[in-house]
Amino acid sequence: MRRAATVESVIVLAASTNPADITTAQIAAHMGVTQGALFRHFADKQAVWTAVMDWTADTLLARIDASAGPTPLDTLQAIFAAHIDFVVEHAGVPRILFGELQRGGDAPGKTRVRALMAAYRGRVMRLLDLAKAQRQIDAQTDTAAAATLFLGMVQGLVMQAMAADDFTSMPAISQGLFAIYRDGLGVGP
Repeated sequence: MRRAATVESVIVLAASTNPADITTAQIAAHMGVTQGALFRHFADKQAVWTAVMDWTADTLLARIDASAGPTPLDTLQAIFAAHIDFVVEHAGVPRILFGELQRGGDAPGKTRVRALMAAYRGRVMRLLDLAKAQRQIDAQTDTAAAATLFLGMVQGLVMQAMAADDFTSMPAISQGLFAIYRDGLGVGP
């Protein structure tokens, strides 16, 4: 329970604070515990960040996997909406992910973000391939490019929300954005 509370505290703090500036003292204070109590559950600050990355990946992928629709394209739309809802609920997560991606080399958090993106992209590509096989989208659709665009739509919305410091308009904007994406995939013969 303490580990979960720590992860939650980091995400809440990251919604209004640069994740790189968050200290273990701030995390402990937010939780109402001492730093010593925090370190009974984590070896060091990096272990806290790894737990945050693990929670993010596990929770987001579980939401994606739980998204369903009657067709592959409807499932993609459900995934898109679920991801947007996740970001709105946990506005600190994108700040953490983008912060980890700025690290040089193969930092553990950066490695975890890469793995999350690869797993997510793989799920999207499988649905696009299925949509192709079912003739829901044009047979010539480059599914790798379409998967990249799918992820880019979410990332673009997130960047705009971060710039505006307002995540609440994302769901409404995302509906029109997905409609354009869907139209761009074309209809099979």
